[in-house]
Amino acid sequence: LPCEQFAIFACVAGPAKTFTVDEAVEHIGFGRFHILLLCIMGSTSVAEAMEIMLLAVMSPAIRCEWRLEEWQVALVTTMVFFGFMVFSGIWGFFADRYGRWKILLLVTVWSSYYSLVTSFAHTYVWFIFLRSMVGCGVAGHSQGFVLMTEFIPSKYRGRILPLGQIFWLLGSTLEILLAYLIIPTLGWRWLVRISTFPSIVLLVVFKCIPESARFNVSVGNTQIATQTLQYIAKMNRVSLPRGSLVESAPYLTWIFFSLRTTLQSWFIWLGSAFSYYGLVLTSSELLENNPICNSLESAESLHIKSVEICHCKMFEAADYQTMIISTLGEFICESEHIFIVYCILKHQLLFPWIYVYPTTIRSLGLGSSSSMARIGAMTAPFIAQVLLPLSPVTSLCLFSAVCIVCSVLAFTLPIETKDREMQVRGT
Repeated sequence: LPCEQFAIFACVAGPAKTFTVDEAVEHIGFGRFHILLLCIMGSTSVAEAMEIMLLAVMSPAIRCEWRLEEWQVALVTTMVFFGFMVFSGIWGFFADRYGRWKILLLVTVWSSYYSLVTSFAHTYVWFIFLRSMVGCGVAGHSQGFVLMTEFIPSKYRGRILPLGQIFWLLGSTLEILLAYLIIPTLGWRWLVRISTFPSIVLLVVFKCIPESARFNVSVGNTQIATQTLQYIAKMNRVSLPRGSLVESAPYLTWIFFSLRTTLQSWFIWLGSAFSYYGLVLTSSELLENNPICNSLESAESLHIKSVEICHCKMFEAADYQTMIISTLGEFICESEHIFIVYCILKHQLLFPWIYVYPTTIRSLGLGSSSSMARIGAMTAPFIAQVLLPLSPVTSLCLFSAVCIVCSVLAFTLPIETKDREMQVRGT
């Protein structure tokens, strides 16, 4: 056509149709891809839960092998969470720059390698160092949650994301069962080696999940983002909206809400992790505690060395059963009242940061909150494993008080996330 006729034709046809990632995700809906995504990304929670629960089920064995005092056992957990704290923000920063998928693959390799090497540690110092390196790697597993969140339609997020905590339950329960079967026969070193198997499997199945379309749009790779959305639409047996993919408009309210929400979320993450991991370790400590240890006269009367009584009380079958019941208490919340708060504490960490922070800094926002949580987790062992034998009431009251403060902060959050779109960029 001549130029004049082409211009007239363009005017009649009107502006080209466009759509955003949010519109595409909502149009595609929930389908087979999202089920696969939930299973694979949820498996990262299985691997993370196994590494965390490993600290509880392994503590009697290492205490016995190296004749550790209470503060030395607590230091193991603290150093793991120290690595977690330092690297949470670092992995979040890199995920916002280079992509969630790449960082998730890297941290899975990292944590698997150092966890496997831990099983060959022959001194307490090397054991602490290697476990802290595991914590550095596990800190990046949260990018799987970010990746899953950015693919799920808004009307399903409130129902699907909490279901991801079932995988944490599976990981914790599996680790306790493995400890029950392996520690009495093969020892804690083989438990550590076998516990790395889920992470190795993840390395194989990660290729089924693409990079976040929201991330690709935020860095200008709209063509790759379109290909990703086409792949998801094909798996769900639907088609994309007509037109070309464009970046959505930023929220003007982001700066106003971000500071207050960030500060409140930091304290809620800190308090929730402090109480959650504190109660996890408390359950282990109560099972491991031997009343004779608190009475030197009883030990002398029985002519038993206190080091054997206090440092080598291994878990029995009934102890593992109690730990499984307490882990199930995170969800079924039955008669074990001390563990009812588990379900509340875990779900407080499913926070509105996914809506408050734009895609360009969403992983960094999660990383900073996770770092604050690790400060609480680093403190918890000294309450649950050092203060608890001296004053159980004080320890449990402290955990309860922190829970109450977190509840008040959560109630006064400044934004409502219902029907709120996930923004790509803030202003």
